[in-house]
Amino acid sequence: MEKRVLVLNLDHSPIAVVNVQKALILVFLEKVSTLSHYESLVIRTVSKDFKYPAVIRLNEYRNIPYKGVLLNRANLFRRDGNECQYCGSKKQLTIDHVIPKSKGGKTNWSNLVTACHRCNVMKGDKTPEQMGMKLRTIPFRPTLGFFLAEYAERHAGEWLPFLEVKTVGVK
Repeated sequence: MEKRVLVLNLDHSPIAVVNVQKALILVFLEKVSTLSHYESLVIRTVSKDFKYPAVIRLNEYRNIPYKGVLLNRANLFRRDGNECQYCGSKKQLTIDHVIPKSKGGKTNWSNLVTACHRCNVMKGDKTPEQMGMKLRTIPFRPTLGFFLAEYAERHAGEWLPFLEVKTVGVK
């Protein structure tokens, strides 16, 4: 598998992930600076060897409209580690409104959690406090950096120093 390259804006905020070909073109055109390389990887040509870039930074600031992370089932499950936020089960997962919609709860990142079917049915139309249930983590709105760090932990450790990640708060 080809390694990916993290692209940072001039202020070091992550804005994209590109393939090595695109990264090298940006380096040769002097539009970016290389901040980190993959240690054991080299790109060889007939006459020259190049270090394989891991993290590059734009040389000019680009105003990129904040798009945020899309609130959907897959991203919610990823944020919560694919486990019930009440009991820790990884089976029969559903989505639960911490404050039920009937009690004025909104459908947003801070009010949705992953729950197993059993806990969701047991909680019903009440708040966790009313049912004596405790959330394992505090729901939060993840950033692009949060999901990039998840990828980096498995595939690109060189990215981690450049990703500011909000840790999941435990209640």
